[in-house]
Amino acid sequence: MTPGPRTSSSALGNEEPHGEGRVDEDVRGPRKRLIVGVSGASGFDYGVRILEMLKAAGLETHLVVSRAAMTAMAHESEMTVSGIKALADHTYDNRDIAAPIASGSFRTGGMIIAPCSAKSLAEIAMGTGGSLIARAADVVLKERRRLVVLFRETPLHLGHCRNMLHLTEMGGIVMPPVPAFYPRPKSLDEMVVHTAARALDLFDLEIPLDGRWKGG
Repeated sequence: MTPGPRTSSSALGNEEPHGEGRVDEDVRGPRKRLIVGVSGASGFDYGVRILEMLKAAGLETHLVVSRAAMTAMAHESEMTVSGIKALADHTYDNRDIAAPIASGSFRTGGMIIAPCSAKSLAEIAMGTGGSLIARAADVVLKERRRLVVLFRETPLHLGHCRNMLHLTEMGGIVMPPVPAFYPRPKSLDEMVVHTAARALDLFDLEIPLDGRWKGG
């Protein structure tokens, strides 16, 4: 059954499609779908820049933002809840386990979590599925789709390392947002943009990016 539009029921908001009409069920059509999760680690603007790039590339985006991520947003970013929701085609409450992206029958091109907190990494690596972000990631893995997590934590203890190993063995890609210095970035935002674009490279997307390495 095709899910219809959902109504907002919390401060964070359940799915609220931007624009009218049902969600297109054919992932092979003109618009590829990608799920974007933003969890409660430092680096909120990675998620913002990724959404902006996906919007510019014409991809259909399905966004989930955790409560902890909202706290990070308040401390780190000029972005607002309504602002980040406006960048996505569909948004969901992180508690909404009945959302379309919680089912493998809802086809997507994969999922990126940026940033990914230690808690979200552990939930995904252990398969507990305690939130919509963790459940959607679990679905992506079981359906053998691409999952990329920008794990944002340092220093690391053994549990973090084991969770990264588990996720990699399950088919996910752990990409800590380590900045590149060879493009000689002139601002923090340029570093964020470069990392965001490199993360989307893992989905074989054509993302314009100044400063790609062209050889010595």
